[in-house]
Amino acid sequence: MATLIDADLLTAIVTPFDENKKIDFDSLKKLTNYLIDQGCNGFVIGGTTGETRTLTHAEKIELYKQFGQIVNGCAVVIAGTGSNNTAETIKFTNEVAEIDGIDYALVVVPPYNKSNQRSMVAHFTAVNDNVKMPFLIYNIPSLEEMEYIIDHKAADFQVFTGEDTQALTARLLGANGAFSVAYHIYTKEMRRMYDALYEGKYPEAAKIQRWLTPRMQALFMYPSPSPVKAVLNAQGFETGDCRLPLVALNYEEKVTLAQHLGLYDNALLQKLPLDLGKDLEND
Repeated sequence: MATLIDADLLTAIVTPFDENKKIDFDSLKKLTNYLIDQGCNGFVIGGTTGETRTLTHAEKIELYKQFGQIVNGCAVVIAGTGSNNTAETIKFTNEVAEIDGIDYALVVVPPYNKSNQRSMVAHFTAVNDNVKMPFLIYNIPSLEEMEYIIDHKAADFQVFTGEDTQALTARLLGANGAFSVAYHIYTKEMRRMYDALYEGKYPEAAKIQRWLTPRMQALFMYPSPSPVKAVLNAQGFETGDCRLPLVALNYEEKVTLAQHLGLYDNALLQKLPLDLGKDLEND
């Protein structure tokens, strides 16, 4: 029996950088503790949102070591270990398996190789047979494909969506939860949405998802994680800019993002409150 993930909403957390583009562990600790306090019960560290492709091997190891200590068992931690090199994926996953506080690995479908189905099966079989920790296959199918996977999966095979706007729908269809970028910003609202679902309050859950959807879409209107970092910086979390090849949002982009988030035009240019769900509460 596989080790099951005891979490339903997991933050695909950003990697904060300082003004010199070095990992800012103080900012990471501040953000992580805040999210845990708000009800986050799981994290994906070193994923796409964490700009993992811009991190060196040494940086990823240090990031995972520090993050395991920061979380300290208060939430599930999944660390990105995959690449388009099967042997290197196995080697790195086993290295990460030795780090305290890392519960699972996240192994991406190999990019750039253009693997066919047999190649992908061979890749993940090799990983499964040679790593020392449980892992997740990082693949984001269409909603219809996800339905098929859920309907045909084994009892000990979990499915999570990586699409923010599918968070509620996927859970209704039988998925185990969501890996979310928006959860950085709307932690309380998304937790409330899932809790309403569990309590059978379907109209309330649906109302929250409808409120969240345009805001979730806005966080991907420019290359991620630039938008979510812009919001977090305005809220005082000091996550910094992205590393190249991604750049921070400019003035016009911040104004457009603020408008799509339902905020006033210069909201991201000033101090932004932590609670951005007040209009939902008043609706």
